[in-house]
Amino acid sequence: MRIDIITIFPEAFSPLDLSIIGRAREAGFLDLQIHNLRDFTTDRHRKVDDKSFGGGVGMVMMVAPVAKALEKAREVNPKAEIIMLSPAGQIFNQELARKLSRKKGLILICGHYEGMDERIADLCDRQISIGDYVLSAGETAALVVVDAVTRLLPGVLPEGAAEQDSFSDNLLDWPHYTRPARWRGVGVPEVLLSGDHKKIAAWRQKTAEERTKKLRPDLWKKYDHQKTGRTLP
Repeated sequence: MRIDIITIFPEAFSPLDLSIIGRAREAGFLDLQIHNLRDFTTDRHRKVDDKSFGGGVGMVMMVAPVAKALEKAREVNPKAEIIMLSPAGQIFNQELARKLSRKKGLILICGHYEGMDERIADLCDRQISIGDYVLSAGETAALVVVDAVTRLLPGVLPEGAAEQDSFSDNLLDWPHYTRPARWRGVGVPEVLLSGDHKKIAAWRQKTAEERTKKLRPDLWKKYDHQKTGRTLP
């Protein structure tokens, strides 16, 4: 998959050279291109923002440089889905990450300042928010989206690994343990040391359900409805 990112802070994406995402890029599963929005300006100051019509605090990202950057990115992948990272957008979750991982490509626009000219939204296919809180810039949100989507691309993780992650079926992951088997008087559940894979699988399913019901009742309602068809109050 090719993902293009339009940003005024290209250096913010150095973490995408590391770990799973870095290996996915090296292996050719992910083609990541970073576009500096200032390269698409026409003035000598490389200005990408201006004062808001009607007054108010803060600056607004201008539409013209963004439109030019989108045209450049679309030249290579005309079928890519254009996404504005915005607090007004659809809340990002695992289900949406899975849908995006099946797209022909993605173009992410990172906002900054007080916000973006509303006409930029008209150039996009959708808006996405990673949560109901305020960030200084959209680069952080873009990192989240790229990471979550890349993990789901075929070949990036061992077969079946992504299906075991938290949220894959509206359940949290089960507890994990490793050596030593006893640490400061606290031991590992005996079933995990038994070698009985059937019992281990049953324990993992049960504890995943118990953790979800206790820690994320909102997810538990979705899981229970998916499993039984009933709607919990």
